[in-house]
Amino acid sequence: MTPPAAALIAQTVAHNSDPTAVLRGGAKKAAQDFEAVFLNQMFQHMFTGIEGEGPFGGGVGVSIWRSFLTEQYAKTFSKAGGIGLADHVYRSLMAHQEARTAAAAH
Repeated sequence: MTPPAAALIAQTVAHNSDPTAVLRGGAKKAAQDFEAVFLNQMFQHMFTGIEGEGPFGGGVGVSIWRSFLTEQYAKTFSKAGGIGLADHVYRSLMAHQEARTAAAAH
């Protein structure tokens, strides 16, 4: 299981002298992870109602294997650029962080 983005950022900050770069990297990873979860949900809906023959040949365990397949589809799709959701989430995270930083400075 992947550690939460905050834990990844904290681990990386301990080994990096540029916290801003770490924040950007952590925010980018969090945005990609969010997009992958969203895409996974969409891909799961694509397989809803499909029974019988297919990539897994039917049977009791098909739903479990399909969930693994859709998860990998989503991760691969997101890492390859996805649908643009990660970019919007990333920009929103960075804008929110900049607003918090500016508010704390005053």
